Amino acid sequence: MFVDEAIIQVKAGDGGNGCVSFRREKYIPKGGPDGGDGGHGGSVIFVADVHKDTLLDFAGKHHWAAGRGEAGMGKKMYGKSGEDLYVHVPPGTLIFDREHGMLLADLDAPDKEVVIARGGKGGRGNFHFRSSTNQAPRYAEPGVEGQERNLRLELKLIADVGFVGMPNAGKSTLLRAISAARPKVADYPFTTLDPQLGIVDLGQDRRLVVADIPGLIEGAQHGAGLGHAFLKHVERTKVIVHLIDLYPVDGSDPAENYRIIRRELEAFSPKLAEKRELIAANKLDLATDDEAIDKIKADLKGKRVYAISGAAHQGITEMLESIWKMLQAEKADHVVPSGVPWHPLQT
Repeated sequence: MFVDEAIIQVKAGDGGNGCVSFRREKYIPKGGPDGGDGGHGGSVIFVADVHKDTLLDFAGKHHWAAGRGEAGMGKKMYGKSGEDLYVHVPPGTLIFDREHGMLLADLDAPDKEVVIARGGKGGRGNFHFRSSTNQAPRYAEPGVEGQERNLRLELKLIADVGFVGMPNAGKSTLLRAISAARPKVADYPFTTLDPQLGIVDLGQDRRLVVADIPGLIEGAQHGAGLGHAFLKHVERTKVIVHLIDLYPVDGSDPAENYRIIRRELEAFSPKLAEKRELIAANKLDLATDDEAIDKIKADLKGKRVYAISGAAHQGITEMLESIWKMLQAEKADHVVPSGVPWHPLQT
């Protein structure tokens, strides 16, 4: 089950109270204050874990709390600090503060960590408050409460390439053809319900991470169909591969289907309209002549159209090489100049 949104509450541990204590030993009836400090509360730390690919862990658990610090003790003994709570989420997770509507962190790289709720500081024992005018202080600090936050988690898949298109355009079949991913395919019409990731090996240490985005339909940016929930995943990709079914089962116009999806992407986010795009006219294996491919090229004049077949593995190598070149050009455009501090949000 793929879950890409979750609402949770996190609570860092409270600091332990300081101790009020006085040294009492044989022959030392007035040994003075010796109350120890309370331990610090544990913090809530989010970690991008490559072994996680969904937010399903948060579907049935909405409260996450770190350990609280123990109170201080006599003989100047410190209380034990609470344990930090490490919350593992998939890379690509955005963490929002619900109360303020503010983005707290973007875990856009594996193993990236961020402290979301900081533990409370332990209170000082009465040993710290002794002085020449107050040799027997009967006061100690209480521990500071740990931070508490209401969070909204949102997962956006991180992939180099995103496959988009109408339902039944052949995205899952193509993903199976070029990677080890095994999304469902069949010889009857249906649409993928969850995004799928695959790794494409081009040889010579060249690899692509590809995402199969569930089929989009007209009105997706307004919530129609399944696509609305997954449009956000396309934002993470660097290159969009737009698959067009040369022979739609509903008899629709392939070029118009392309334009419909383009309008949905542009309406959802202006950034999507600016992404590098490659058009792949799929299901070439069903062609008996060049009429269909010639028509789509004429209708989309000015755009580079690759004729492929995911099922028959036709034209795929040339398309993948073009995708690789587009990715290298994209990376070159986003190189951070020397001497300029890098920040994840810059990419």
